[in-house]
Amino acid sequence: MNSKHFFRQLLAFALMLAALPLAAQKAPVRVLVVGGGGSHDFNRWYKVEDAATLERDGFAKVTYTDDPSTITALLPEADVLLLANNQPIKDPAARNAIFAHADAGKGLVLAHAAIWYNWKDWPEYNARLVGGGSRSHEKYGPFTVTLKGKHPVTRKVPKSFTLDDELYHYNADPAAAKIAVLAESSNGKGVIHPAVFIVEHPKSRIVGLALGHDDKSHELAAYQTLLRNAVKWAGRR
Repeated sequence: MNSKHFFRQLLAFALMLAALPLAAQKAPVRVLVVGGGGSHDFNRWYKVEDAATLERDGFAKVTYTDDPSTITALLPEADVLLLANNQPIKDPAARNAIFAHADAGKGLVLAHAAIWYNWKDWPEYNARLVGGGSRSHEKYGPFTVTLKGKHPVTRKVPKSFTLDDELYHYNADPAAAKIAVLAESSNGKGVIHPAVFIVEHPKSRIVGLALGHDDKSHELAAYQTLLRNAVKWAGRR
C-alpha cells in the first residue's frame, strides 16, 4: 500500500468517526440499577422506562436487579450504581461492596426511595452516602421544582418545572456528609426541600434525586434529562 492510499483511508476513517454521535464514539456507561420493594412499580419505571432513557443513543448499558443478593456479583462490572430500591439490603457483603464502589471513585445515583432512612441497622449508609435522608413526604400531587444555580447535573433542564409526585421531606444531617442543593421542591405553601443534590465524598461522585414516584416523573423530559445528566456526571463522562 502506497503512502497516498494509506492517508486517504486514514482521512476517510477520521471523517466517518467525526460524523458519529458523541455517544457512539465512547463506550456506554455501565449502570447497575437496583429496584424492588413496595409502594412503586419498579419494573415499569426503573427497569423499563429509566433503562430506555439511559440507553437512548447508546449512552449507557443498563443492568437491572430487584434482588439485593446479586449486588455483590454485579457491581464490579458497573461504572455507576443507581439505587432506587424500597427494600432492605441486609447482606453485609453487599453493603461493603456499595461502600467499596464509592471508595474506588465510581459513581452513585440515589433515586427517590434510596434517599429514605430505610435501615435502622445501617446508619452509615445515610451518613456517608446520602448526607441525611427522608422520613416522610407530602401527599402525592403537584409541586414545582426550581434550579439553584448551574451544574452539569442540571444542564439543559428548565429553570422551573411542575410535576405530580411525592414531595420528599429530605433533610440534610449536619453530622453527616455535606450536600450541595442543585434544585428545590416547593408546594407553594411553605414546604421546601431539596429535589436534586450532590453529596460530598472524598472519591466518588454522588447525586441524590428525590423525584421518581410514577409516570408523571419518569415520562417527563426534565426528569429524563436530570437522570441522564446525573449518570453522566457521576460516571465522569
